[in-house]
Amino acid sequence: MARQERAAYTRRNILEAAAELFNEFGYDATTIGGVIERARITRGGLYFHFTSKEHLARGVLDEAVTMEGLSPQAFKLQEWVDLALLLAHRLPKEPILSASLRLSVDIRARALFGTRWPDWIDVSGGLLTEARERGELLVHADPPEIARLTVGAWTGIQLVTETLPDRTLSEEVSCFLGVLLPSIAVPGVLAKLDMSPHRAESLLRTRESAVSPSPSGDVRLS
Repeated sequence: MARQERAAYTRRNILEAAAELFNEFGYDATTIGGVIERARITRGGLYFHFTSKEHLARGVLDEAVTMEGLSPQAFKLQEWVDLALLLAHRLPKEPILSASLRLSVDIRARALFGTRWPDWIDVSGGLLTEARERGELLVHADPPEIARLTVGAWTGIQLVTETLPDRTLSEEVSCFLGVLLPSIAVPGVLAKLDMSPHRAESLLRTRESAVSPSPSGDVRLS
């Protein structure tokens, strides 16, 4: 493994260890010593990448806004739906994503670092604005307002779903979209949208299958 790749791997390993502890114990109760133990790294190795617990928290939040798995669709509104479903599928499986939300709802951490909710609102609003320009939204639908309310609702759904043993986040977000979209999408577009809770898994699988290693070890599109 090249030095640059090794450094990137180590940094990611530290971030994931910190994220796991933020999820389990919260920001205040997480310690540098705990991160060192969880990441199985030396103190010097950690400080090479992150100078403090605050730096670690900011590193987690920097990873919060991600569009991994999102691909162009016939309707911009489908891309907006896909973004919500992809995040719902990935968040329970990826400690850094779940920790970014945990830090955002932690009053002390929020006071120190803010949140990435404004960034999510911008991303969501951008897709909705494009959908409106293409005639996919009903005339009364206001992209900034929908984006703001959706980000708040999505966050609440995630927190409540944690307490529901028989429901997944993907299922709940899919239900939410099914309730919301008839009030904002034109009927012709609505009928063609896929809001299935399994859609995100399919999108990620398609993305992975589209990238295959060449005999030389390079990554290429198949």
